[in-house]
Amino acid sequence: QVQLVESGGGAVQPGGSLRLSCAASGIAFKYMSMGWYRQTPWKQRDLIATINFAGDDADYVDAVKGRFTISRVNTNEMLYTVYLQMDRLQSDDTAVYYCNTDPATDSFWGQGTQVTVSS
Repeated sequence: QVQLVESGGGAVQPGGSLRLSCAASGIAFKYMSMGWYRQTPWKQRDLIATINFAGDDADYVDAVKGRFTISRVNTNEMLYTVYLQMDRLQSDDTAVYYCNTDPATDSFWGQGTQVTVSS
């Protein structure tokens, strides 16, 4: 059974930090690159960070490059955890954050976790 559960969101002031976690369970994630996505009510869900299966190659969109860090722990072939360390948060980072495979698998979307950056 495939499951993605995001956590770690919350409200933070500009310049603050948050660390998001994504628990991915299921054999479907074996050998898969994983990504963090975010969505606001007025924009589509966009990929903002991606990491390969080995965890030694990551890429970011320009808007978060240098501020966000994606990482992962492959516990076993059925359980993976993907993190997103977010530093120097800005109001434009306010969104619901999701993790999924990269490219995304439509049937895997979880509930996401809300991040609100506001003074």
